Amino acid sequence: MSAERAGRLGVGTIGAGRVGAVLASALAGAGHALTGIAAVSDASRERAAAMLPSVPVLPIPEIIERSELVLLAVPEHELAPLVAGLAEAGTWQPGQLVLHTVARLGTGVLDPARAAGAIPLAVHPAMSFTGTSIDLARLPGTWFAVTAPTPVLPIGQALVVEMGGEPFVVSEADRAAYGEAIDTATSFSSAIVDQASGLLDGIGIPRPGAVLASLVRSSVENALARHDSGPLPEGTGTIDGAGTDRPLGGGA
Repeated sequence: MSAERAGRLGVGTIGAGRVGAVLASALAGAGHALTGIAAVSDASRERAAAMLPSVPVLPIPEIIERSELVLLAVPEHELAPLVAGLAEAGTWQPGQLVLHTVARLGTGVLDPARAAGAIPLAVHPAMSFTGTSIDLARLPGTWFAVTAPTPVLPIGQALVVEMGGEPFVVSEADRAAYGEAIDTATSFSSAIVDQASGLLDGIGIPRPGAVLASLVRSSVENALARHDSGPLPEGTGTIDGAGTDRPLGGGA
């Protein structure tokens, strides 16, 4: 798929969780057309209505039929059965981009779609999502892990840049280790804040979260600074067919 063709994609989103609704909104902001969103639970329908009010909620097969890029923003345990089931039903289309957002998985989980001619991308934003418009302000500068076959890596990188992020390449073999790092950072930081807040609450300190905010932020920033030296990760920026840095669709 050429950069010119990918410049304006019809994007369908499967999963209106905290990640899917935000990334779909970011892609719309970059000029892509949202063809539909699949939202099953009441919470996901409410989120879709709030974040994507003009996007129709449609059945999954209809979304895939309408879309050049299918964004699979579903939980890890749902991804493989979903991809395989849609392949068995003959739903995937040749040349269609299929992008999932699970940290721990590379493109192998998309093999059933790839066998049908789809183009696999695994793109994970290293950010904790609220599922609200707050996240759109946080996306600029967020790092995204991109895993894809070499010929289509530029497409994954360009989509990240259009969402405001910074892409870096993670190999298929390293994707599980990357996912473990993400899980560790997320779970431990949350657990530590919860534990410290509970101790302060136990001795009657009001608003323990506010009391700890500056301390936690500065401690985390200091720790991150100790590991923020050396060259940028491989795969930052976007690469068009001529090898120059430029977002898809000719955006600024």
